[in-house]
Amino acid sequence: MNLSLLIILPFITAIVILFCNGLKQVRTVALIGSAVQLIMAIMLLIQYWNERAIGNISQMVFEYSCVWFAPLNINFHIGVDGISVAMILLTAFVVIAGVLVSWTMETLNKEFFFLLIFLSMGAYGFFISLDLFTLFFFLEVAVIPKFLLIGIWGSGKKEYSAMKLALMLMGGSALVFVGLSGLYFNTNINGTHSFDVMQISKMHIPLEAQLLFFPFAFVGFGIFTALFPFHTWVPDGHSSAPTAASMFLAGISMKLGGYGCLRVATYLMPDAAHAYSWVIILLATIAIIYGAFATMMQTDLKYINAYSSVSHCGFVLLGIGMLTQTSITGAVLQMVSHGLMTALFFAAIGMIYSRTHTRMVEQLGGLLKVIPFISSVFVIAGLCSLGLPGFSGFVAEMTVFMGSWQNPDTMYRTATILACASIVVTAVYILRAAGKTVMGPITDEHYFHLTDATWNEKLAAIILITGIVAIGVAPFWLNDLVTPGTEQIMQQLAQAISLK
Repeated sequence: MNLSLLIILPFITAIVILFCNGLKQVRTVALIGSAVQLIMAIMLLIQYWNERAIGNISQMVFEYSCVWFAPLNINFHIGVDGISVAMILLTAFVVIAGVLVSWTMETLNKEFFFLLIFLSMGAYGFFISLDLFTLFFFLEVAVIPKFLLIGIWGSGKKEYSAMKLALMLMGGSALVFVGLSGLYFNTNINGTHSFDVMQISKMHIPLEAQLLFFPFAFVGFGIFTALFPFHTWVPDGHSSAPTAASMFLAGISMKLGGYGCLRVATYLMPDAAHAYSWVIILLATIAIIYGAFATMMQTDLKYINAYSSVSHCGFVLLGIGMLTQTSITGAVLQMVSHGLMTALFFAAIGMIYSRTHTRMVEQLGGLLKVIPFISSVFVIAGLCSLGLPGFSGFVAEMTVFMGSWQNPDTMYRTATILACASIVVTAVYILRAAGKTVMGPITDEHYFHLTDATWNEKLAAIILITGIVAIGVAPFWLNDLVTPGTEQIMQQLAQAISLK
């Protein structure tokens, strides 16, 4: 399969949107483009399985490389393994759902859908890049559109939130660039430096360089995935963003950070990963506990989902920091699960807000009686968030916990116990929010006239729920998909000099 199509198709779709006239044409093109993205992602999954079935044991498949800028040895090098394929599938699911929930976007609809599709191009390019400079390029592609989506189509303190998000993520990007530059200048392949991930993985970066540049790369990517204490952009950004932008921010953009922490920082600097693992686990545990208790204090539905994302993304970093294969596999599963779950949650919140014009829990109530479909979607997203068996959240979190417990260190097991205890807090705020929002008597007589989900909203919810249930009921396919990739990372870690 030609992976370049994953970049070319969104780019062409975004350009065509600019030449459309009227909302009907714009959203039709966006829907067709995102539907083709989903089809291509599913075809990629099938072809990837076929390659493995016929005995292709290459670490990366469908590789392609061409010179981009010869003087600095920068190449357009792309390829995928199971982890990349899982992230591409997640992106395709969230993008088409985001297009569907934005079906009635009236304000500057052409520009809105252009930016939304353009964001997907950056995500696909990031997940398939095997050259660090190319990877960084696509990471940057996704920052400015987020700023515009929030600043123009957002609500509340949208200018403040957009600026805060942009500055925090640009700061993270700056740290990432320092880390990548450190890797580049500490490579030597026939007298030249290299950005190539596969080449760097086969050499041993000097220990001193790893210890110096690992924090830059990990913290830089970590800012994208709500690493404590650099998480403060998350609640403000999510609360002010339009629904589709919130879905993309939490569902995909925060996964760019987790993927970078794993694929770049941990994989290419394994010695430093061992050395700093205790710091990662400490910060991840704080994020999990802090995020859970902070969520309990929120009364705005978007803030509830935003702060819970800080907690749930802490599980991703916890799994990476534990450095066992099961925990790292769990971290990847958590990225996919949280992406689908939080996108569904924000979609449901957006549907409720568009009808009731409030996100405050105390002003809602009894919605299950008047908008049963939307209310059911809200409850399903909440149950997945608290880790109910049968949904993806349970599979991902249990895998992280089991992998974390495999690390015999007392501090690490203490962190595992604390992370497990957060589930109780999660259950409290999810059940309380769901109970007050959709259960009980109707609190406002105007709610009797609310209309339930439209066809596009139903389709968006069904697409995301399908992914959540597919992982929750039959997790083996996703586990088998990502396991070869995590095995490669573990081999790299096993060869490293442990400084613990």
